Amino acid sequence: MITNIAIIDDEQLIVEGVKMLLSTEQSISVTITSNNGDDFLDSLRSISPQEFPHICLVDIQMHPMDGFELVEILRETYPELKIIILSSHYKSSVLGYMVKLGVSAFLPKNSDKKTFIEAITRVHKNGVYFTAEDHRLLLSYLNDSQKNKGLFNENDELSEREKEVVRLICKELTNNEIAEKLSLSPRTIESHRQRILDKIGAKNTVGMVIYAVVNGIYDLPFKL
Repeated sequence: MITNIAIIDDEQLIVEGVKMLLSTEQSISVTITSNNGDDFLDSLRSISPQEFPHICLVDIQMHPMDGFELVEILRETYPELKIIILSSHYKSSVLGYMVKLGVSAFLPKNSDKKTFIEAITRVHKNGVYFTAEDHRLLLSYLNDSQKNKGLFNENDELSEREKEVVRLICKELTNNEIAEKLSLSPRTIESHRQRILDKIGAKNTVGMVIYAVVNGIYDLPFKL
């Protein structure tokens, strides 16, 4: 199965470099490149369904629309679109904010080709790419009460049933598959899913997966 990729960065050299990096991979197709958020949003409105991206590689520091603003628009308008952030600013505060927005992965721009390919593959398959360093930074972020305020809601603890549903969602089971496994109706599973998102304050399944990982509910394979 081909993974369609969009690259959005205001440095043309980065766009061309990443596109060339991915060009030798038969399972990856770069269908959109753009140097600013507005042009990219216009492209999304006009692109064919066959070429619509599965994953967007987005730079944070762009003008006039920065990556944060673009991600917020994409999360609202195209909630199923997975996003990988490309940035030189690899620190816990930025990573924490990106997690809150529901981003699937965070890649430093100096990552090697192997890491790029692995991140894209994992995000397309599992919805998230989470390294051991990401885990360390997130735990640091979560342990800093001044920084992590509002990342996840902690007022309502998940029930054991909800944790069970979360684990199965993290394993990529559909609502129907989870329902069959737990002898429940798909509608009940959908209600559980929405209630879990409301409880933890996550934007989407990506946020749910990361919540599960940082809270010890689910063990995600890390790139060590």
